[in-house]
Amino acid sequence: MELTGRVAVLTGAGHGIGAAMARRFGAAGARGIVVSDLDGAAAEEVAESINHAGGRAVGLRVDAAAKDDLRALVELAVERYGGLDVFCSNAGIAYGVGVYAEDERWQHSFALNVLQHVHAAQVALPTMLRARNGYLVITASSAGLLTLPGDAPYSVTKHAAVALAEWLALTYHTRGIKVSALCPLGVRTPFLFDGVDAGHPAAAAVLAMGPLIEPEDVAEAVVSAMAEERLLILPHPSAGETYARKAASPDEWIRETLAALPNGKG
Repeated sequence: MELTGRVAVLTGAGHGIGAAMARRFGAAGARGIVVSDLDGAAAEEVAESINHAGGRAVGLRVDAAAKDDLRALVELAVERYGGLDVFCSNAGIAYGVGVYAEDERWQHSFALNVLQHVHAAQVALPTMLRARNGYLVITASSAGLLTLPGDAPYSVTKHAAVALAEWLALTYHTRGIKVSALCPLGVRTPFLFDGVDAGHPAAAAVLAMGPLIEPEDVAEAVVSAMAEERLLILPHPSAGETYARKAASPDEWIRETLAALPNGKG
């Protein structure tokens, strides 16, 4: 799908990857962009930057874990811009904790990293199916293809996000709906460096797994993959190579991953 003339909704777009995607969609000629984030002021700032550059965008505060908030985004897109072509469910959470994380953290991880994407599909698909055209972009992570040592809730929920993208792609492909799962490795965002500053082992593992790229690099990869309608968006080619090695020999992949970690263990 080319983005010229399209209407896009994004969650988690006040900072980092989401903000870069929103701006890149504007540069690509989207006719309307709904920028949302739990940080409403940041979402408004991103929208204003798109408008200043000649695009059309609106920013607002939204809790991406609340289905009613996501439904309101779709309604706003249709009312203000006349339709909905792309829904990027991009918001996410990471705690940097292991299997003994508190139940509340497990539940919040599932609410934001999995059910957000489920609910986004539920509220976006009716409009898209009527038009027999639409695109769902699910921000997962390379942790959804591989894993993230040091963060059990993140790894588990990101695997679920990739599984959902696969299911949606198979189920709705013949009805005009395209689906992609965005799976980057390390990206220079506050999301990562907050974890580094907090001393989370998971953040240290990300730094050890490969070179960091900029959010703008990820946004460019998204636009390119959408044009080709690829299921997996891999801004780091090495993630795909490692994923193939994992599929060929899971045991060897575990040994390889352990050897690459700073302390040699997960």
